[in-house]
Amino acid sequence: MTLLETRARTGAIARINPVAKLGASALIAIPLILTLDWVSAATALLLEALLLPFAGLGWREFWTRTWPVWLAAPLTALTIALYGEASGQVYVDWFVVRVSEGSLELALATFFRVLAIALPSVVLFVTVDPTDLADGLGQVLRLPSRFVMGALAGLRMIGLFLDDWRAMELARRARGVADAGRLRRFLGMAFALLVLSIRRGSKLATAMEARGFGADGERTWARESRFGAREWALMGIGLAISLIAVTAAVLAGTWNFVLGPSA
Repeated sequence: MTLLETRARTGAIARINPVAKLGASALIAIPLILTLDWVSAATALLLEALLLPFAGLGWREFWTRTWPVWLAAPLTALTIALYGEASGQVYVDWFVVRVSEGSLELALATFFRVLAIALPSVVLFVTVDPTDLADGLGQVLRLPSRFVMGALAGLRMIGLFLDDWRAMELARRARGVADAGRLRRFLGMAFALLVLSIRRGSKLATAMEARGFGADGERTWARESRFGAREWALMGIGLAISLIAVTAAVLAGTWNFVLGPSA
């Protein structure tokens, strides 16, 4: 466990059942997926920004965890602005690039949309322990135990990928084969990691079967997964953010249902 993870799990959000975090993220994301307008996405993002300080994350950890989102949002918006559906006044028309009033509006909506959907998911799941998540999926959502235990084992193995990659890199450097041909070295190490992962997964599956994880019947759990007032409060906050965002878009006249004729 890293120092960042230790600090993150001391906050109030860290003690909330992971199923509630999953539900709150879904309640925020689903309405934003169903519409493509900047008002609803910007409203949701503003409300989320007001709640982010209560997540128990330091600013340094927040930026460390969310920088891929901040990178993906403008890149996605740029793609929409250059190649999106043209409407209204056209500002640039060159080859396949067509920047128009409509494409810029869609780009702005996409930018806020990516941030509003991804940021709360990342922040909420930073504090999720895989074992707590498995307990919640098995006891609260009543998912099949074989699926839950398999998913837990897979999550536990993800942390070993980086260690394996570093070990292979150090081994190649020790043999003097890591100084040139970066692309070739990357492909070779990726293939080696794939082979190693398949072998480890096969051994893990055999070991779990030997310990009775694949047996039929109802499974008992070592720890009780509680779903109480804090969990319902978090899901209520997620629902409130969605309702306020949708209401703001409808009142502003920008609501654009993606499955409707105006999409």
